[in-house]
Amino acid sequence: MTESSPVEVHVWSDVACPWCFIGKRRFESGVRQFGGKVALEYHSYELAPDTPVDFEGSEVEFLAAHKGLPESQVTPVLGHLTELAAAEGLTYDFSAVRHTKTLLAHQAIHHAKVDGKQLELVERLFRAYFEEGRHLGHADELAGLAAEVGLDAEDVRRVLADGTYAPAVQADIDLAREIGITGVPFYVIGRYGVSGAQSPEVFATALARAVEDAAASADGAPTGDQA
Repeated sequence: MTESSPVEVHVWSDVACPWCFIGKRRFESGVRQFGGKVALEYHSYELAPDTPVDFEGSEVEFLAAHKGLPESQVTPVLGHLTELAAAEGLTYDFSAVRHTKTLLAHQAIHHAKVDGKQLELVERLFRAYFEEGRHLGHADELAGLAAEVGLDAEDVRRVLADGTYAPAVQADIDLAREIGITGVPFYVIGRYGVSGAQSPEVFATALARAVEDAAASADGAPTGDQA
């Protein structure tokens, strides 16, 4: 990596993960602090792969059952998440969230990557899920959202119907398991792994260290211990 080359960043994420959207905003702030170039790629991760496509219930009900907690404990947690999201300029509406299996959404994101629209679609799907109460388990809904960021809706419907990117999604999930990822968001920045929605300063520091490591490697110097 030369001085002008972007830092490659790989993030495992799920569109149904509230921390992932918060982490996205904090990472973006970290990139601004860093001030250099970043090449970001999203990878698939299913937080709750056993979720039915059409879950009939509220987000509180789902999380209470999924976590084995009483609803009285889940509600304040979502309230806290809503406050944290608001601090990042996001307007979470958990009362409107349509909890669903995210496998099709991940396939759509892989399709968007091929067309150079991955980051735009990830942003659109996060907003649709957490702020607009859209149903991301249905191909027609995903196709419509994809069209909003410049993708062809019919192409999206076709690849989702064919399962074109199902192997790519599974490959991401398998790789996450191989490298020990047990939760998201998880960022791989150079040789550093950053777990969770960390502060912008943490992301900026990891990006700067990745540049330093690359420069030291190019000079033949040791890069030291991994943080």
